[in-house]
Amino acid sequence: MDWGKVIYVFFSLMSLTSVVAFLYEHSSISLFVAASLNLVSTFLKIGVRNLLSAELFASSLVADLHLIPAYIYLDVVGNEGWAMALAIGALIANLFSVGLVYIESLKTKDEY
Repeated sequence: MDWGKVIYVFFSLMSLTSVVAFLYEHSSISLFVAASLNLVSTFLKIGVRNLLSAELFASSLVADLHLIPAYIYLDVVGNEGWAMALAIGALIANLFSVGLVYIESLKTKDEY
């Protein structure tokens, strides 16, 4: 078992589920946790060398660039509507990222 991949997939899934938690709860703490986990996931994707690494990194950056402004809109500006809209964008980017991880897993399974 490749523990590096386990940790990297773990943080990808945690960032996805924490965005869903924010969409359910609407608190600035859950949005902060979602953005933090997504940043960790992005940093872990920097060292990944596989078939879809550029796409994975780009989708994670998209989610970061949705979650950070969403936190600013929620906490500083006080506009929950914009924060929700940006969080939905981050959710779509994270779903795309998890889909890429699934496709990559299927591709590497075929190689063995």
